Amino acid sequence: MSRPSLMAVLAHPDDESLGVGGTLATYAAAGIDVHLVTATRGQAGRYRGLRQGADGHPGADALGEIRAAELREAAGVLGVGEVTILDFADGRLDTADHRRVIGSLVGHIRRIRPAVVLTFDPDGAYGHPDHIAVSQFTTAAVLAAASPALPGAYGFEAAGQPHAVAKLYYLAWPASTWAAYETAIGALTSTVDGIERRATPWPDWAITTVIDTRAVWPTVARDCLSRVAGVGLRAPDAGRAGTPRSAVGRAVVLSRAQPGQRRARARAQPLRRPGSRLTEHSAESVPT
Repeated sequence: MSRPSLMAVLAHPDDESLGVGGTLATYAAAGIDVHLVTATRGQAGRYRGLRQGADGHPGADALGEIRAAELREAAGVLGVGEVTILDFADGRLDTADHRRVIGSLVGHIRRIRPAVVLTFDPDGAYGHPDHIAVSQFTTAAVLAAASPALPGAYGFEAAGQPHAVAKLYYLAWPASTWAAYETAIGALTSTVDGIERRATPWPDWAITTVIDTRAVWPTVARDCLSRVAGVGLRAPDAGRAGTPRSAVGRAVVLSRAQPGQRRARARAQPLRRPGSRLTEHSAESVPT
């Protein structure tokens, strides 16, 4: 019997550590095969806080290589077994040819055949266009990957036999998690068409699953602090009780398949290796 697998599809290097690192590390430690697909190299981002063009910034191409190397190193720390970088343009993922992106993701889903796929929520966490795009592309790919339709029927080519993912989860943080996260990281904003976007917390009733990842938070925090190119935890905060621990020590993920359902322990098992004791907890049982 093959081991169950989890596939995370994200936009940039460091999304895996700062967004779902606790989830990836928890399931990897439990013997689940964890795969990571990252849409870009993050070449349009900052370097140690420096914007593109500033003195000391290595430039887009060099930054992309640096962040890709950090991504692979981070994946090793978290226990991710495979990393795939799709090489779409950072900062312009929403303008990418949707047929190419979805077709590529369908191919990876059919090849890896994951039980669970995890990505950003439809709002992109804080309105980041790349995060929104990767959520849309991933959701479409999960549906298309299961279709037995003829190749090219959706306007793109995808290899492999159809595969139906058991569950699709979105990153969905309540107000308490966002407060802890932004205390450790700083306020996250995205300005689009002159309008500043900020995080919009999920209401507690809409969250279907909370994964207790406290056992791996030191690993994830150490990984975040080691990041040079992207956003990382503020080192002075690392020893302050409740700040990085709350920010990276757990991950909340949401299944939109039935957004109005009550949170039920029987449905709170994204993955479980036969014989394992990995469990999840309701939101009330996971302290801030």
